[in-house]
Amino acid sequence: MSQPPLAIVILAAGKGTRMKSDLHKVLHPLAGKPMLIHLIDTAEALAPERTVVVVGAGREQVEAAVTPRGAAIAHQAEQLGTGHAVAQAETALAGFEGDVLILYGDVPLVQAATMQRMLDRLHGADAPAAVVLGFRPADAAAYGRIITEPDSDRIATMVEFKDATPAERAETLCNSGLMAVSSRDLFALLARVGNDNAAGEYYLPDIVMLARADGRVTAVIETSEGEVAGVNSRAELAVVGAAWQVERRARAMADGATLIAPETVWFAHDTVIGRDVVIEPNVFFGPGVRVADGATIRAFSHIEGAEIGAGVEVGPYARLRPGAVLEEGAKVGNFVEVKKARLGRGAKANHLTYLGDAEVGAGANVGAGTITCNYDGFFKYKTVIGANAFIGSNSALVAPVTIGDGAIVAAGSVVTRDVEADALTLVRPEQVSKPGWAARFREQMRARKAAKAGK
Repeated sequence: MSQPPLAIVILAAGKGTRMKSDLHKVLHPLAGKPMLIHLIDTAEALAPERTVVVVGAGREQVEAAVTPRGAAIAHQAEQLGTGHAVAQAETALAGFEGDVLILYGDVPLVQAATMQRMLDRLHGADAPAAVVLGFRPADAAAYGRIITEPDSDRIATMVEFKDATPAERAETLCNSGLMAVSSRDLFALLARVGNDNAAGEYYLPDIVMLARADGRVTAVIETSEGEVAGVNSRAELAVVGAAWQVERRARAMADGATLIAPETVWFAHDTVIGRDVVIEPNVFFGPGVRVADGATIRAFSHIEGAEIGAGVEVGPYARLRPGAVLEEGAKVGNFVEVKKARLGRGAKANHLTYLGDAEVGAGANVGAGTITCNYDGFFKYKTVIGANAFIGSNSALVAPVTIGDGAIVAAGSVVTRDVEADALTLVRPEQVSKPGWAARFREQMRARKAAKAGK
């Protein structure tokens, strides 16, 4: 039986003062993508009909981030608790009939499969009014507690830590805050929630006990502590980011990549790694990187926005910036930087080189110390190096300039005009030697120094 339509409500109204940042808490990046967008993208796997983000302070930042993704905004002007926050989504969900999944913008790691389990349980045989996502942390601390009926996932009691008795605080099953509720029940129950509690707030979990008082069943499903880890500080963001990286590294290795020192490799949210790729220690991938089968990424390389072809070798100590494309068998060695440049099949730049706004033909060899002079302070210009061309060490190619196929540029040249195919270009003064000059110079300098010291 198909499930009813789905709406996602994401709470993101908290001020996030512990982040000590001008950037809204839920927009802090996790593996190069804002936490909130991680969550929205994960929920998209469930094909929601509507997505509503409840905002408070910093609403302009959040609205700018989520509106292009089709999410609606609901504003919580006063921070009066989670129940009050969800209630602000009622207008945005007017006319909607189906399931509502309530998530938190600072809990970014919850998986689509877990969300689906919540929805599946909502349509179980006993038709619970609400399904809560629970977990058992190593330290239950100040989490709200969930107490179930004996040998059952049915909820007997849910209570906030501040209001719990010592016996209730001794329970280990905790409330993550995530919940699935039918739209026909959600706002009717929220309208009955009061704020007669230690914090004077309207708690979302209170709808569970209100439903139970009506004789309805409510249920809990459990997940791991890590999946529902929240982020309220920079330290917690680092912990959640590290957990994400652990999972991503394991997936890369399971898919056929070799990570020599997995704990030192950092992936972005969209990094694509092929089979038989070898990644040496201390490699950082920024967003937008694709690595084809059989490539080798050597130690201490920094790569973002780049396409790396099959059998390519990068590094060590290489930097690939956005727009770098390395075709099959190309090689970029130590202390080479590539930006908005394409290296053709088998092309090489082995060391100490900058290639920006350039096209390097197949089989070309770019010597050490070569730079493409692509910027005059106002505009960027392109350098084209033909197939099988050879660029000698310590050359400067002043763009716009084209080096023809098979041409040779002698070491130390400053090339300002196009070079025809198969030509030799040598741009440097003739070498002049003056026999004995160095010895005479040293003698003069020593005499001058002695005379100065004798004064």
